[in-house]
Amino acid sequence: MDKYININGVKLHYRQDGHGAPMILMHGWGCDCTTLNLFERVGIENHTVYNLDMPGFGKSQEPPTPWGVEEYTQMLEKFVKECGINDPVVLGHSFGGRVAILFASRNDVKRLILVDAAGVRPRRSLKYYLKVYSYKFAKWLYPTILGRERAAEIIDSMRSRRGSYDYNNCSPMMRKVMVKVVNTDLRHVMPHIKAPTQLIWGENDTATPMRDARIMMKLIPNAGLISFPGAGHFSFVDNPYQSAAVVRRFILTKPQTTTGA
Repeated sequence: MDKYININGVKLHYRQDGHGAPMILMHGWGCDCTTLNLFERVGIENHTVYNLDMPGFGKSQEPPTPWGVEEYTQMLEKFVKECGINDPVVLGHSFGGRVAILFASRNDVKRLILVDAAGVRPRRSLKYYLKVYSYKFAKWLYPTILGRERAAEIIDSMRSRRGSYDYNNCSPMMRKVMVKVVNTDLRHVMPHIKAPTQLIWGENDTATPMRDARIMMKLIPNAGLISFPGAGHFSFVDNPYQSAAVVRRFILTKPQTTTGA
């Protein structure tokens, strides 16, 4: 069922289906809630699933200001409160994984599932920094020496050649959001995650490489990793049956308890 709710000045769209304990799904950058249809189908077997269109994507409105991971997490915290959700299973893919990490580090979460999740600042080459700072320098200098109109043409051409596909296909507001989000490193909050955590990764992922998964597994106290050879950043698309089986088993396994002698 499609639903809407106003959260922090944004009309948020989400799909709600199923019955049972709550499960929240958050998609990656440039996607929408339909991307996680596979996990929604698995979840509704035993859970009430809330599959979100993150603000700026799908049928949800853009943020009114350039949000970072903190603002997206505050949005999720308010959504959980408004919907009366307690102790949810949380699944995040890519960008959605960033929000899931920060949320789980400071809120009660039954289980956390990170699928090719972002959250570790990527390693940058010298070529990358030269590209970025030459672009910033041009934005500062060209309007003065060339005039605003001509400078805008040249700078826009530079952006289209040098920017990533995701960046070039964003609205002006979402470009600002993207810059703020991708520069956020969440390693410092990972040790605070108390929930059992399942990492699912594609071994050929170049957007969030296996290095990130290994760092998360090391920093998150109760984390396990399953990776798929030959799979990329959308490992669950490359391996749908295996991914569904992993998530189904993880969310249904009862937590281990310790009994006294």
